[in-house]
Amino acid sequence: MGPLHRFWERLLVALFALTITIPALATIAGIDRPDAVSENRTLAPFPNLRLDLASLRAFPDAFTKYFEDNFSFRTHLVKWQAALRFHALRVSPSPTVITGRDGWLFYADDGAVQDFVDATPFTDVQLEQWRQTLEHTRDWLARRGIRYVFVIAPDKHVVYPELMPAAVHRLHDGSRTDQLVRYMAAHSDVDVVDLRPALLRERSRDRLYHRTDTHWNDLGAWIGYEQILERLEMPGLQPIPRSAFAERDVVTAGMDLAGMLGLKDELTEDDLQLLPHEQRRATVVEPAVPSAHLMDARVVTVHPDRTRPRLVMFRDSFASALIPFLSEHFSRAVYLWQYNFDPAIVEAEHPDVVIEQWVGRKLNVQWPYDAVADLKH
Repeated sequence: MGPLHRFWERLLVALFALTITIPALATIAGIDRPDAVSENRTLAPFPNLRLDLASLRAFPDAFTKYFEDNFSFRTHLVKWQAALRFHALRVSPSPTVITGRDGWLFYADDGAVQDFVDATPFTDVQLEQWRQTLEHTRDWLARRGIRYVFVIAPDKHVVYPELMPAAVHRLHDGSRTDQLVRYMAAHSDVDVVDLRPALLRERSRDRLYHRTDTHWNDLGAWIGYEQILERLEMPGLQPIPRSAFAERDVVTAGMDLAGMLGLKDELTEDDLQLLPHEQRRATVVEPAVPSAHLMDARVVTVHPDRTRPRLVMFRDSFASALIPFLSEHFSRAVYLWQYNFDPAIVEAEHPDVVIEQWVGRKLNVQWPYDAVADLKH
């Protein structure tokens, strides 16, 4: 073994020692440690150590979780490995994100994959339970003079299925949304607003969803808003036309799915925005400091025209983009991020309209709670 070979061996050992030592020393010194903001989650805390057997046994696992969440340079290392896997290997660095075609990303969690592949159809018993739940809700509201619609917003993979990976195949002919819409049309007169046909009609003209986000863009939301108001068929609730908005494309950092990959700053998004020619009159009064894109558990808006009707909407994140459009038609609108209908909220708010909105994938993992039936017991 020559001197040059021994030199390279020693250099390799030294580099390895530095590689494993520097992050530990930097962590102790508090240098470049991750935080809850950069990680978009709560990091594992340093474990409490007590002088008892249970605490001593739990400490190694708890400390491991703490170190994995808090070691220095973690944010950069996660970003680098994500970029390598995404750009070089063409695979998703996260199990919650599917890498589609032409740079499109799709959500893979919370029932999304089951929804795309039509994994488990509804049984007849489940469909009948859905019918009874929606009718109980509608009838309870009707007795109080309140208009009710149930809205299904489609996921991005429903409107753009051709951009999903070719390896993902459907298992059955028809989704749970297909089943529920058909069943309700055949067996009930509850107003179920299926937004898929309108969005599918318009998708060839304009892009309606973000490439790096789970949700629709402003134009997709405007189409959903238009369909909802047209179904309500109430005086004064004619949708504001698309011509009342200026359309602007803004290049931004990648959105929620890019963030799940750790590539929010690496990827970009062409954000199509609808900006009203006239200033919006409805204002957000709760929360005092609303989050970006109105992703809050409770949002309340008020309009200066107090003669307009009142609204309560039970919704998910897809309705956040609907809020600026819908609020222009209601003197007071309360948007609650929850799937289950709540009679107590309705009785407190005295709305003229109640909207329940679900994103389609949730039909695979969420079951409706029949709050009105529960009141009868």
